[in-house]
Amino acid sequence: MKETIRQRARDLGFDDCRFTTAAPPESAGHLQRWLEQGRHGEMAYLARNAPKRANPDLVLPGAKTIITLATSYAASPDESPSPNVPSRGSPHQSPQSPPDTSAVRPVPGERAGVRAGLGKTSLSFMAHGSRITTPAAIARYARYADYHDVLRDKLKNLSALVDQLGGPNTQSLWYVDTGPLLERDLAQRAGLGFIGKHTNLISRQLGNWFFLSEIITTLEIEPDDPEHNRCGNCTRCITACPTNAIRAPFELDARLCISYLTIELKGSIPVELRPAIGSRIYGCDDCLEACPWNRFACAGQLMKSHARTEFETPDLIGLLSLDAAGFKRRFAGTPMLRTKRRGLLRNVCVALGNLGNPASLPALQKAAQDPEPLIVEHAKWAIETITSL
Repeated sequence: MKETIRQRARDLGFDDCRFTTAAPPESAGHLQRWLEQGRHGEMAYLARNAPKRANPDLVLPGAKTIITLATSYAASPDESPSPNVPSRGSPHQSPQSPPDTSAVRPVPGERAGVRAGLGKTSLSFMAHGSRITTPAAIARYARYADYHDVLRDKLKNLSALVDQLGGPNTQSLWYVDTGPLLERDLAQRAGLGFIGKHTNLISRQLGNWFFLSEIITTLEIEPDDPEHNRCGNCTRCITACPTNAIRAPFELDARLCISYLTIELKGSIPVELRPAIGSRIYGCDDCLEACPWNRFACAGQLMKSHARTEFETPDLIGLLSLDAAGFKRRFAGTPMLRTKRRGLLRNVCVALGNLGNPASLPALQKAAQDPEPLIVEHAKWAIETITSL
């Protein structure tokens, strides 16, 4: 039965398939403390569903097994990992032989981006009077069709097989990064990967570049052996974080994370954090790119056909000119619809301010007249930043 499910998962395009029990994850107490500290920011749904995350039986009564699945979105070796954002350190650094970890913490009143090393990117463009068409940085996973849409039917197919194998009384639910489950903890317990010091899941076969999805079922299936942490003394991900959001190993303050600031946060980006965002307009891959386990990652076949190559070199000025209809057309079927026009153009304004090129001022001045107050605020900040240099 187990191998039948695993083989169907492979046939559907999943890169790994592992099994664990539906017992409560051991990290439930850590989640509660993290929420009490307010480190989830405005992601209220995490607190709202915390009891279910701590107990899978509240998600599906009578649950016995959780099937965890990985879908790789690793790029081909010749692809650039993240346009306009420099990688840090050698990709061949051994997890057991880390580099110097004297990470710098921001001090009051200091430009966080320059302090963390990102400011050098924008300053170099400014010094060369540079190209406004230099691509902005979009997180790698968002340079594909929306993975929720890509994986939906495949999970339905696999879930139907599980119900068929279990008989008429079997119940199963599937999730693609949407269910109230502590999916990284469950995936580690299933042996799919281990949680790194950046709090993301790392696979010895897939590196850091993969989507997680799950099927929770009342069918009892023998669990796989758990994985254990293999970071060793490596702290490259901690050192790489531009905003020092990884406060300590396995401790993330989402309120400082660029992925949170550019995607989850719906309002104004704190002024003191804007320089550290550099030219990123949707997410951040720095801590993932820094991980030496990526040298084992192979390009995923399933997501490869869903690549949106136009997002590898987006033109900031062109993005800033999008109206509501243009935004929907440009990003239809992609994860980037999530930010809505107001959120994306907010991020574009910050990126242009950080790049510091006076040639962007006309577009920013037009954005400063936008009906959306959030865009206006960040456009004015960018104008002030550029004109004060």
